[in-house]
Formats: sequence, structure tokens, C-alpha cells
Amino acid sequence: MYTPTIGIEVHVELKTNKKVFSHAKNNYSDKANTNICPVDLAFPGVLPVVNKEVVEKAILACLVLNFDITKHMHFDRKNYYYPDLPKGYQITQDKTPIGRHGSITLDDGKVITIERMHIEEDTCKSLHTSGMTLLNYNRAGVPLLEIVSDPVIHSGSDAMKYLEKLREILLYTGISDCKIEEGSMRADVNVSVSDTDNLGTKIEVKNIGSIRDVGIAIDYEISRQSKLLEAGEKLSEETRKYNQDTKSTTLMRKKEVGNDYRYFPEPDIPFITITDNMIEDVRKNIPMLPDDLRKTYLSRGIESVNVEKLINNKDLSDYLNNFIDIDIDLKVISNLLLGDISSYLNTNSLSIFDTKLSVSKMEELVSMIKSSKLSSKNVKDILVDILEKDDSVDSIVKAHNIVSLSEDEIKSIIEEVLKENETSVIDYKNGKTNAAKFLMGMVIKKSKGMANPQIVNKMLTTMLDEM
Repeated sequence: MYTPTIGIEVHVELKTNKKVFSHAKNNYSDKANTNICPVDLAFPGVLPVVNKEVVEKAILACLVLNFDITKHMHFDRKNYYYPDLPKGYQITQDKTPIGRHGSITLDDGKVITIERMHIEEDTCKSLHTSGMTLLNYNRAGVPLLEIVSDPVIHSGSDAMKYLEKLREILLYTGISDCKIEEGSMRADVNVSVSDTDNLGTKIEVKNIGSIRDVGIAIDYEISRQSKLLEAGEKLSEETRKYNQDTKSTTLMRKKEVGNDYRYFPEPDIPFITITDNMIEDVRKNIPMLPDDLRKTYLSRGIESVNVEKLINNKDLSDYLNNFIDIDIDLKVISNLLLGDISSYLNTNSLSIFDTKLSVSKMEELVSMIKSSKLSSKNVKDILVDILEKDDSVDSIVKAHNIVSLSEDEIKSIIEEVLKENETSVIDYKNGKTNAAKFLMGMVIKKSKGMANPQIVNKMLTTMLDEM
């Protein structure tokens, strides 16, 4: 029986205005080679300048990932040649990473310890076409955090849970947008299997494009390596590439000798001292983290399935958080957000913040729903206007000539329907529950849609049971 051991290296692009060592704009998605400057292109005589915002984001990451912060740190040159590396070296951190000994606790209580986290610059983007390679320097110098876990993960499932939790934390703290499909969060995995207490031969897998594929790649490697060992073969260290189409890995290169990057301290950047005041200034602005939001949402009556849907949609969660300190029914708001509002947003490729649904407007809408002035059908009828117009909900309701019947008027209609459908009443008394649905439909029809379905259902059931 072979025991798998996995370590994960994650590169995360930071969400900053400028690049890490230059004043060029940090936005890879702009037109190619427009967000560049002489520092990014490694012109002779240029000097790097550390972006303070990058250091602050890194401190924030240290705090929320439970790292010990290195208070006196420096940068290093990692020397190697590759076409996407303009300088012929990468500015990174070797001996003094900003964070050591971090951890993430999974939902099942497992603790994944993290060896280190360091700041470095990204390379430019290589685009391989027929007969040539194009380089986009918009990505050169984009700030990165490299987060290296300890080899303490033992399954593809736990690796996925770790990455999902890491992504949530980095996303909700605004450290990164964590768009894995766009490359702003990238993961390489090191997998080994062994039938002893010693670690097996480490095999690295690159080019994994999603968290789901991380799990698939790991499980494939565990199976592949185990079968080779069972057949008596000896494994050697190598780097493999994940193939999304075949859900398998293929050899990229053998690791005959260790890489010699000839690290040495970056001479153009002095040591940086991180003070307690700097740390506290960052700490006091830490937003509510996803696990705390989960507890808050559950305590306010939101169903657990909807809690996860909200956490998975940060825009909706951020919008909902405007109401956390207000005496309002969060369950009603969450149902609205995850129902017809989400359908509208998805259809029109919009964010909730692209609409006219202000906080005060939502409060007005919830108030009218809670007081039975608006039914779910009414909300559907006026939703587009609510989302697209600056008008108040009340004025939109009046413009649509929406009139809600009083409880006395609803009671009178129910009495008429019961008299006109005595057979259905008898069926209900005999245990045929579909009879109640029929009667409900008849009441709504007779009211011409002006009766609130929730009130109708409650009153109809009570009147039937009393007969």
C-alpha cells in the first residue's frame, strides 16, 4: 500500500494599481505591450523601486494565512535565462521570505501548514503561434506572491479543498482577483508515493488550469506512480505537464541535476524593515473573512445551500454585507439575489453593482414584500424596472398599477371559491392534497393576480381545516 504525499506551490498575482518594481499600470488584460516602462523592459541604467502597496498586500496575506512575518527582509536575484524574462534574472525573495510557517484550516478541521510565502515579479506572457513566439510585456513585473505548502497533503480531494479555501481568503481580502482561468492564480503540484515512512521521489506537475484539474492531476499521478513501483520500476525526479483533454500527465523534462539559480541579494534594493505599526495598520482593515460570513449568514436564517452560493459569488456577498448591521430580513434579500436578480444579471452579463438597486431601494422592496404589499409575481413583473430605473419601488409599483387585495377581500374570494368547488373541498378532506393546489389556483385566478399567494395559501389552509 503506497502513501501519497503532495506539496503545492501557488503563484498569485496581486491586485494593485502599479507593478511591483515600476510605475507601470498593473493590468495585463489591456492591449498587449501598452502597460510597460523602461524598468519592465530592462533598459540599461534603470533601477527598481519597491511598490509599498505590494508590501502591504503581502502583510495582509501573512495575517490572514497565519504566517510569522519577517520584519527585516530583502530581495534576491534568481538568475536564469528564458525568453519571457527580460533582465535575464527574476527579482524574488530567497533567504528572507516575508512569511514563514503559515496555515489554513479546512472545513473538516484538517490543518494544512505552509512553509513560506515570498514576493516576486511575474515574467512576460509568451504566446506561441505557428512559426513564432509573441511576448506581451504587460505581465512583466506584475507582483506575485508565491505560497509554498509543506508536503502534508495526502489526496487530490484535500488539495482541492486547500486551494478553494486559499482562493476564498485571498479573494475576499482583496489581495488578488484569483481568476485561475486568466492565470492570476496558478498552481504547480509535487506528488510522491511511498510504502515506507520516507518520502518517495518527488514529481512536479505543471500547466494545471483549474482547481478541479489539480485534483484530477494528483489522482492520476498517484495511480501512475503506484503502478510503476508495483511493477518494480524506479522513479526519477521529473517535471510533467497536465493535459486537460486526456486528463493525464506527460513528461516535459527529467531533472538530472538541481537547478543552480545563483541567488544573491538584489544590490539595487535596500533591506526593508516592517514595523509593528505597519502591521497594525494593515490588521485593522482586515474585512470579514468567508468563514465568519458563513456563520453570520446562517445565524440570520439563510439556508446553508444559499450561504455557499453567496460565498461563491463575491459581488452578491459584498452587496448583501451592506445589510449585516441593519435590522432587516437577510433571508428575503438572499432569496431575491439568488433568484430572479441573478437570472437577470447572468442574462445581461452584469454585476449587481452595475444596476440601480441601491441599499435604500432594497430596503424599500423588502419592506413591501414583508408587509404583503408585493407578491412574488409582482416582484417578477417590476424587477427589470427596479434594476434599471432610478425611481423608487413605490413609484414603480404605482406605474404598473399593482394593487394588493386586503385580507378581508381575499377571504371573501376564498369563500366564493369554496362554495363553487364543493367536490374539491371534499377531496381535500379525504386527504387529496392536490385539491388544495387546485383551489389555490382558482383563488389567484378570481383575484386577477392581485392576491398575495403567501396570504392566500395561509388563509385557504386555515379555512379548509376549519370546515
